[in-house]
Amino acid sequence: QVQLVESGGGLVQAGDSLRLSCAASGDTFSSYPMGWFRQAPGKEREFVAVISRDGASTLYTDSVKGRFTISRDNAKNTVYLQMNSLKPEDTAAYYCAVTLKYTAIQGREYDSWGQGTQVTVSS
Repeated sequence: QVQLVESGGGLVQAGDSLRLSCAASGDTFSSYPMGWFRQAPGKEREFVAVISRDGASTLYTDSVKGRFTISRDNAKNTVYLQMNSLKPEDTAAYYCAVTLKYTAIQGREYDSWGQGTQVTVSS
């Protein structure tokens, strides 16, 4: 089973950028598409982005298109989420997870969730 550890969160101002990282253990990382989700207080978990095993294909939720970029480095067993032009509504705990298909956008299609990293965007 893949174990995931997110990092890179923090407190920033609106318009700033952050890059989240998700480091995976094990030698099967490159076998799985990887996704990012977020959950704000009092709200349900929300799909953010997903990337295919080879990094060639990506999907994003509409609210982050053009601002966020998901990428991966299979040699480093790491997936990234570059977040630009951050908005207060991006404030949430961000989680990475493993899936079996890169078109997966439902949380139930994911497994091996990390512990999350908090992103807070002030206005």
